[in-house]
Amino acid sequence: MSNNHTIQWVTKSFANLTNVELYEMLRLRSEVFVVEQNCVYLDIDNNDQKAHHTLGWIGNELVASTRLFDKNIMYDHYQSIGRVISAQKYRGIGAGKELMNYSIKECERLFGKGPIKIGAQFYLKKFYSDLGFEQTGEIYLEDGIEHIPMIRAEK
Repeated sequence: MSNNHTIQWVTKSFANLTNVELYEMLRLRSEVFVVEQNCVYLDIDNNDQKAHHTLGWIGNELVASTRLFDKNIMYDHYQSIGRVISAQKYRGIGAGKELMNYSIKECERLFGKGPIKIGAQFYLKKFYSDLGFEQTGEIYLEDGIEHIPMIRAEK
């Protein structure tokens, strides 16, 4: 990643997010998941309060985010990374890969080493496979978008 696109990462519990951080995170998720992907669904699903949130900033602009869950919250016996998102104008600079690598390390720091399960959008299968995730089930529809279950074994 070039110097003019250095991302500053932070991970916080829901209770420790500032109003600005929370607003920017929800705005970015709405921009991508609702508007860009033309998908009407309830993003605010009462799970944010159970998660830690990784936020990536370039200056004052939020460019990427995930939410991290300890095992047995989203999936029995698995930690989870969800709501993986990068701002459209920052795609192609490696922000998504950097986000996921950072999020995996944060899961290990917060929850200890363990397998991580995700519900990946099917078109991103190769992206997640390159990060060590393997497809563990069939394609399913979630909010009208094809997804697959994927697990990254404990490394």
